[in-house]
Amino acid sequence: MRNRWARLDSPRLGGHEWVAVPKLNQDEVKTREVLEWSGLHLFHFNGSSCSQKTRIFLNLKSLDWTPHHIDLVSGENFTEWYLGINPRGLVPTLVDDGEVHIESNDIIEYLEERFPTPPLMPADLKDEILQSLKEEDDLHVDLRNLTHKYLVPFFMIKRMPKFRNLELFRSSDAVVRGEADQAKLAEVKWFEGFLTKGITNEVALGSALKFKRAFDALDMKLESQGYFHGSALTITDVAWFIYADRLSSLGYPLEKLHPRVSRWYQGLLAKEEFSRELLMPKPLRAIHSMFRGYHNLTGTGLKHLLSRA
Repeated sequence: MRNRWARLDSPRLGGHEWVAVPKLNQDEVKTREVLEWSGLHLFHFNGSSCSQKTRIFLNLKSLDWTPHHIDLVSGENFTEWYLGINPRGLVPTLVDDGEVHIESNDIIEYLEERFPTPPLMPADLKDEILQSLKEEDDLHVDLRNLTHKYLVPFFMIKRMPKFRNLELFRSSDAVVRGEADQAKLAEVKWFEGFLTKGITNEVALGSALKFKRAFDALDMKLESQGYFHGSALTITDVAWFIYADRLSSLGYPLEKLHPRVSRWYQGLLAKEEFSRELLMPKPLRAIHSMFRGYHNLTGTGLKHLLSRA
């Protein structure tokens, strides 16, 4: 989830202000059939970090929802049908009684208000939690950089079927809350840059160091409390758990650099509501395992990059 904010005119501020985009206007939903759906429907991808976060949230809330798996590998998110639901081509997307919500943290904030029990964003902590979610959100592209650098080899990612649909995504209209969507343009720019030169060591190191600084701060928070906002689990823990899991799988030395965060992560990993959402398909697990082995043998992995910084 990223670029949650839309610029709206604000006479009160004498210019403009940035406000959250909770849902699409109905006329911006081009795949019109979803407007007639009832209940909660989630479009998601098993390996998407934002999808994992949202599914764990739904698990903790014990909500009934209908899953719709969108295969990012094949480029299903860049098809006309799905772009008619989410013009940014991202997952997850929530449809609730015909209302379409397109960003994970907005989905979570919306569902927390709609289903407040059990509380995962307590009212007295809401501002603090939203700030932490923004900090997490600001690292989304950095997570993408490291995932595309260390999950599987570049030559294999470039050959994924999804890139056949990139031209459709590039040429598609994207209007969100009545304005041309700058977030979609940023998505196109990122993919074009990636296909041209991959993720350089310099870019990867910059992203890794941002995470190191963030986890250093989180490690300090856990010195005297069990969760990031005290003694109770909140959505902040869910969000950073996903990042800790992904980075660990990519070879980030979480236990060595951030021992408290590592213990906190292992505690949440033992919970079934969390662990069941992290399963990687067997073929991808095999490829990733071999790629990790190659990095360890050649000293070119994420932990090696950080050790030389």
